[in-house]
Amino acid sequence: MSAFVLVAALLALAVIVPLLVPLLRRREGQPTAALLSVVLVVLIGGGAALLYPVWSNWQWSTPAPAADAPAAMIGRLARRLEKDPENVDGWLLLGKSYGVVEQFPLSVRAYQRAVTLLEGKADPALREKHVEALMGVGDALVNGGMSDFSGRAGRLYERALELNPNLVKALFYSAIAASERNDLPLARTRFARLLEGNPPPEVRRFIEQQVQALDAQMALAAKPAEAAAPAATPVAAAPVVGVPLRITLAKAVADKAAPGAPLFVLARIPGQRGPPLAAKRLEARFPQDVELLSSDAMLSGTGFSAGQEIEIEARVANGGSAISRSGDPFGSVRVKVGQSQRTAIEINQLKP
Repeated sequence: MSAFVLVAALLALAVIVPLLVPLLRRREGQPTAALLSVVLVVLIGGGAALLYPVWSNWQWSTPAPAADAPAAMIGRLARRLEKDPENVDGWLLLGKSYGVVEQFPLSVRAYQRAVTLLEGKADPALREKHVEALMGVGDALVNGGMSDFSGRAGRLYERALELNPNLVKALFYSAIAASERNDLPLARTRFARLLEGNPPPEVRRFIEQQVQALDAQMALAAKPAEAAAPAATPVAAAPVVGVPLRITLAKAVADKAAPGAPLFVLARIPGQRGPPLAAKRLEARFPQDVELLSSDAMLSGTGFSAGQEIEIEARVANGGSAISRSGDPFGSVRVKVGQSQRTAIEINQLKP
């Protein structure tokens, strides 16, 4: 602002000086026009000073932040903690406050300070604060994109769960973390424990879907071993039918597919949730010709038959898991089993 005022003053002088020189020049036999000069300076200088604030769009004054504004309150708390660095409650509050204003790296630092102060403390009264600090670091890491559930954040949720095995949030996040690192039995056990707590209906539906998906994935992983085991009693095999597919990846979502992520091809009854009728896990290369067979059934007694209408989904599993994640590229199509022509599926969407 100082530079702007200086330039404005110089411009005003550039106008006034050429006018003052002839007025103040003494001519033989004539007095100077001193009074007129004073009037001219007042009119031009004063007018400019009055009109600049009215006509310009310059921000002449910036209001000071209100004393109760979040930034001011957080600043006061941070300054107090500089003088009282052993205040666990203060660091917890500071971590939470930074999270509210989405300053996640600072939130991590504040919560981590509380974790450090609480490490090794045997006092049961401090256990819940230790859990809060661990969960706070994990949440800030995830929300700030600095870790995912399978990384450092997941390990922090595991530590919180060791301190409080009944903490619902830690149980839920650690179940997701176990799923993402492909510890499927542990993930299923923890989701099942959440169901025992009688969650709200919408949460129950989500958890039940996760349990079903985990059951399907574990069945898919066990299929090669089961196929190698000799059957105790021969049974009549149902006719095997297939759905020939050509799978392509649209350019619009190609950069969203994680390198090395697997491709899952799943068959379901249209509009029906739960484990798929059949599934294949493949290398994610495109274009790719695939034939999904009724013998690729996930569970005994499932599969599909000729003439049946099914929905086929092709999905790049960025997390490496059969459980769908937000951001996974996918495409789907409905087909009638038994058609000889190859059905095209373009992966052109992202999971919400």
